[in-house]
Amino acid sequence: MASVSSSIVTRNMADFAAQTGNVYMSVAVISKRANQISVKLKEELNSKLAEFATTVDNLEEVFENREQIEISKYYERLPKPTNLAVEEFLEKKVYVRNPSEEETQEEINL
Repeated sequence: MASVSSSIVTRNMADFAAQTGNVYMSVAVISKRANQISVKLKEELNSKLAEFATTVDNLEEVFENREQIEISKYYERLPKPTNLAVEEFLEKKVYVRNPSEEETQEEINL
């Protein structure tokens, strides 16, 4: 994850179209992958923060937990899920499958 740039990077649109043949399909794939990454990171963060959860509702007993703050800061500093998804896509780490094309291909083979 450390190799992903957190700043804005200019991209060549032809690189996106290379895998799928369509820029819009590539963007849809990247979007779905970014959502998957986001959900995974959110689950990780919530599970780590759940260890610090208290059942006390009294404000006087709520205190600042340094470990909890450090965990939150770590996740805030991670690259955005969209950046991670773009890098994975361009490095061909994302498998792209189009079910409608597969069905058409099966019909031709019959």
